[in-house]
Amino acid sequence: MQAPRYAQAELRRILTETRRIAAVGVSTNPVRPSFYVCRYLQAKGYEVIPVNPVYAGATVFGETVLASLADIPSERGPVDMVDIFRRPDQAGAVVDEALAVLGDRGLKTVWMQIGVIDEAAAARAEACGVRAIMNHCPKIEHQRLFNELRIGGFNTGIISSKLG
Repeated sequence: MQAPRYAQAELRRILTETRRIAAVGVSTNPVRPSFYVCRYLQAKGYEVIPVNPVYAGATVFGETVLASLADIPSERGPVDMVDIFRRPDQAGAVVDEALAVLGDRGLKTVWMQIGVIDEAAAARAEACGVRAIMNHCPKIEHQRLFNELRIGGFNTGIISSKLG
């Protein structure tokens, strides 16, 4: 299966408009990708809500880990994005839960991490008006689109006369 491609402008818009992210499958282990991706996103000003039944009740990034998306209090406001750190065979269930629980609370994007592609789940999200991104990492895309990778000498494919 070929990895989907998304327009840079679309990814930039999503990352610019997103404020609150529910991270499903986050780990409390600092060497796990879900940990450092979420830590990075929080450092960039996103509100990250950690979700993982294995670590429910633990604290990570100053936030209490919740067991499920249904445990996110409505008082927290809309969740703009659900970032999925689960195996591809589990992504569909997360997307379905996100649509059921957060669909009427402002959910705009379900984002499946690198290696996670579920065309059927993406189609269900899109049918509900929720954008689905697959096989991409918001941390990497943020760094690429907002000039952080260029500082390290990486060719981002973005031409700009601006520094930083």
